[in-house]
Amino acid sequence: MDIEEKKIKVCDLIAGYENDQDTGVRAYNGRLDVRPPYQREFRYDDKQKEAVVHTILKGFPLNIMYWSVEDNGNYEMIDGQQRTLSICEYVQHDFHIIDELGKKRYFSSLTDEDKKRFMDYELTVYFCKGTDKEKLDWFRVINIAGERLLDQELLNAIYTGPFVTDARKYFSKDKCPAYKIASDLLNGVAREQSYLATVLSWAARKENIKDVSEYMSKHKDDVNASKLWAYFSAINTWIRTTFPVYRKEMKGLDWGYLYDTYHENIYDIDALEQQIHDLMEDDEIMKKSGIYSYVLSGNLRDLSFRTFDKKQKREAYERQQGICPLCGKHFELEEMEGDHITPWAEGGITTAENCQMLCRECNRRKGAK
Repeated sequence: MDIEEKKIKVCDLIAGYENDQDTGVRAYNGRLDVRPPYQREFRYDDKQKEAVVHTILKGFPLNIMYWSVEDNGNYEMIDGQQRTLSICEYVQHDFHIIDELGKKRYFSSLTDEDKKRFMDYELTVYFCKGTDKEKLDWFRVINIAGERLLDQELLNAIYTGPFVTDARKYFSKDKCPAYKIASDLLNGVAREQSYLATVLSWAARKENIKDVSEYMSKHKDDVNASKLWAYFSAINTWIRTTFPVYRKEMKGLDWGYLYDTYHENIYDIDALEQQIHDLMEDDEIMKKSGIYSYVLSGNLRDLSFRTFDKKQKREAYERQQGICPLCGKHFELEEMEGDHITPWAEGGITTAENCQMLCRECNRRKGAK
């Protein structure tokens, strides 16, 4: 990673400043991409913006900014977006500061001396050049303090391109298409990239790619994200068709895995719903969200059952005199674990009479069967 320190005057930074909701924000005579469409929305409040302006007017040092040097000779903001926007918006009279006398001061109402001091102020900028991997690592290092970016936001910044820009339209905006059709199925908040991060992880796994970063690198220059959206839409359609009765336990499940594994199977939808209904009413099942995986896989490991309490385990331990019934060896109570004599699948319930204490090794071995 090559890093070069330069001084950039405010007057040069704000030259050619443009802020467009659809195409992003540019400055430095159009050569600096301040906030591409894939980036987060503006977050500084009025006090934070005022602090930036006061810092400059007083000649105090402002935190270092980081620009990425692109192959075409232009630059992309790595860190410093909020400060840059504060500077540019102040000059454009989008907000005011309060001076020492308590008076409002827009840029136009500053003295000529203050205006000159503001425009001539030199910002410290590190110009960074390197591979996508090096930029991502560097981005994470400088993202330790301040308005921290989430992991997905970091990836968006590094793998900028038509794919990310289009994907964000589907998954990253308030009231985006993904929100409208599946907000009840996805965890998190769309504008914080939660939806996008989830769907990208599903898509990466489907293509046998080890992580989202590698997936985004592969698809960085795709002309759009229509394939990703089609995949997600197919998942949503399958969910609504297979599980027409919505329950809150459906939110946040790994639907990508369930779709990829089971969507080609044919199910009796009415029978499936009745099974889910019965399982939801079963007090033995503690993790109700696991029911959806279970009715598709038939694997009991997808379910989490009630555990025996201390009194039940002590009673069983005394009854067995500390002997594990499977290996015949003696153990202390804390070396043993409660187990259902009659399994749940055969009608067993979590009562003292149905409890036996097994040594950890035997219990693990039994559970693995």
